[in-house]
Amino acid sequence: MPDSPAPAPRRGLGIFLLIAGALGLLAAYELTLEKFLTLADPTHVPSCNVGVLVGCGVNLASWQGSVFGFPNPMIGLMAWPVVITIGVALIGGVRFPRWFWVGFNIGVAGALVFVGWLIYQSIYVLDVLCPWCMLTWAVTIPTFWVVTLHNLREGNLPASARVRRLAAAWYGWIPVITAACYAIVILLAQVQMNAIPRVMIDFQNYFN
Repeated sequence: MPDSPAPAPRRGLGIFLLIAGALGLLAAYELTLEKFLTLADPTHVPSCNVGVLVGCGVNLASWQGSVFGFPNPMIGLMAWPVVITIGVALIGGVRFPRWFWVGFNIGVAGALVFVGWLIYQSIYVLDVLCPWCMLTWAVTIPTFWVVTLHNLREGNLPASARVRRLAAAWYGWIPVITAACYAIVILLAQVQMNAIPRVMIDFQNYFN
């Protein structure tokens, strides 16, 4: 049965999941749309193609962009509405059972692993940075940390009392943890791709 109103911690978690889910769904929608437009017209140039380094055309055309036999963003079209629904439910005061949180955590962990693989492919294989893909990365990373640390501190995941206390303390540092993850990705891209100056050149040429 729903609570009225939802406790502040769960309401805050719900708001985050709602926003993250909406951003992830936007990215999935735009990528799926560009894929369909490209299939309908092979000469179509995706609107997210900014330059040589920044663009989604290469990703969409590669086998990495359809790992399971269909465009990867279609997974987002199915998964992110679930995240949005969970967020709305938490804001409304719904209490989910422990098994639900465990399943949700497995889902976001799987999403993080998949995103990590896609990041590797983009940086080390395809040599391109897809704007909508990067938005997906940007919301998947904090979603994993938020859900995992929430489940640890609440005891939804098996953990000792010490781990639960650490998770509760780290929960307030999620913005810093997320920023550190972003910094690692940026560093890898810079070392491997010389990304920062190339991105600047792409945008300069795009707007000139």
